[in-house]
Amino acid sequence: MRVLVVGSGGREHAICWALKKSPKVTELFCAPGNGGISEIATCVDVKATDIDGMVAWARENNMDFVMVAPDDPLAMGMVDAMEAAGIRAFGPRANAAIVEGSKAFSKELMKKYGIPTAAYEIFTDMEAALRYVEEQGAPIVVKCDGLALGKGVVVAQTAEEAKEAVRNMMENKAFGEAGAKVVIEECMTGPEVTVLAFTDGKTIVPMPSSQDHKRAFDNDQGPNTGGMGAISPCPNYTSDHAKTCMETIFLPTVNALNAEGRTFKGVIYFGMMLTPKGPKVVEYNARFGDPECQAVLSLLETDLMDILEACVDGTLGDLNVAWKDAASCCLVLASGGYPVAYEKGKEITGLDAVSDAVVFHAGTKKENGKFYTNGGRVLGVTAVAPDLRAAVDKAYAAAQPISFEKMHFRSDIGYHILDAQ
Repeated sequence: MRVLVVGSGGREHAICWALKKSPKVTELFCAPGNGGISEIATCVDVKATDIDGMVAWARENNMDFVMVAPDDPLAMGMVDAMEAAGIRAFGPRANAAIVEGSKAFSKELMKKYGIPTAAYEIFTDMEAALRYVEEQGAPIVVKCDGLALGKGVVVAQTAEEAKEAVRNMMENKAFGEAGAKVVIEECMTGPEVTVLAFTDGKTIVPMPSSQDHKRAFDNDQGPNTGGMGAISPCPNYTSDHAKTCMETIFLPTVNALNAEGRTFKGVIYFGMMLTPKGPKVVEYNARFGDPECQAVLSLLETDLMDILEACVDGTLGDLNVAWKDAASCCLVLASGGYPVAYEKGKEITGLDAVSDAVVFHAGTKKENGKFYTNGGRVLGVTAVAPDLRAAVDKAYAAAQPISFEKMHFRSDIGYHILDAQ
């Protein structure tokens, strides 16, 4: 099969790495890809959000299958467009990808179908939103309705901080039209956990749990990022939690979307909080998380191509999806200044010296045989071991030889969770 993966980050590198193992995949392409991906797939110079361009390229180059990985093209309807062109494509159609594309939609869906989540209100009028913050007090959470590269969420510790977030989103347009509507919700407490799940719209197959580390600096300090590292499985997520989540969150969500005529096929991301009153949904995403994808796919034993096809064909219930009895850690090496201002074009050294780990490239480019930084999150050093502490230790050890100017990373990925056990 000739397979195209759409996207350019660490998630897409992990997906390409997993697909490369499949005997079904005879030729692998990635658009636009990155420096690391170029070593295992043919990179194609088409933007991930160029729907018409991507469909035209896929058709002209006889792609048998397209895996759409990022949120933007999914929300824009790339899967719909591929299907209309007669090309098999993995990922939710636009009317199902709205679970990520609109937080207001998701909250209303959960409310309608009794899926546990934080209490909330939705606002299109800024003054009304500011009054609500004043009434509710803090801590309180302010979210952009639309897609904001994982950054349109503020967990405000004071009412003034919440009001500033509202003004920033609605008046200053910090996130463009994504902030024209905001969701303001109660601040839940408890450990956070991510569960990604494959679904064909009928069957749902949860992957091993994971935990992302969003804050830029140690001890969960600093601004939110796209993710500074991930571990899998999450120590706080028990078999009892898994049973409860399947009964009260996972299946009800898939069934709710079916009932709304929005059948979801693809990977659905359940971001949850294990509150004193039980697991509750923080957010849905319509695709693999990044860097959770790198950690979780490292544990997959079943052929990923078999799973993607089963989701598209509606035969996931016939497939046994197997995982390693192990743990993994993905440590993100980022550019200095990320997630605010950072420089690109710094030469990366030491990659050849990495052993016993996989380095997934996120923001890199390759020129004349050398790798250079080309984004905020640059690399994801990912290791697998029999237990979580060993996996974390191994990832940090593997990252030691790697260097580029102003490189920074958290020194506590996984450790602060393990030490709190």
